[in-house]
Amino acid sequence: MGEHMLTHPHGTMRRKEREITDRKEIDEIIHIGKVMHLAFSDNNLPFLVPVFYAYDGTSLYFHSAKAGTKIEIMKKNDNVCFEISIDNGIVENDMACDFEAKHRTVIGFGKAEFIEAEEDKIAVLNSIVAQFTDKKFEFPKGNLSATAVIRINIISIKGKKHGV
Repeated sequence: MGEHMLTHPHGTMRRKEREITDRKEIDEIIHIGKVMHLAFSDNNLPFLVPVFYAYDGTSLYFHSAKAGTKIEIMKKNDNVCFEISIDNGIVENDMACDFEAKHRTVIGFGKAEFIEAEEDKIAVLNSIVAQFTDKKFEFPKGNLSATAVIRINIISIKGKKHGV
């Protein structure tokens, strides 16, 4: 699929005291979050989108129409970067330059993989919907065939927090 290799999976965190090293806390942030920002790259041009997602402890999942910019980019380059942030707010200070963002954030890199099996697509869609409601839905075959479901196989992941 993608011919580009990752060349900078996480550098050293400058503010070590803000790094989250406990994988349970990283997983908690992912489970609490509702929107993931996904970054793609097409011929050195970045493209960023917000998506609803599901998480199974090892991979992230999202859905999309089968046509569009992100789908076309992923067909050429399966490398993605993702970000999920919660507890957003402001840490105020007496000095304007010392205001900071309050947050717990997870950033990671992964490889996108299209899921084709109908039963697997339904399971992912049910997981995404379950983030928002207990209602159960049927997915008509026409809708399923027009929907792309993508797994992000996580390669590396880091967490950071401040003001929480």
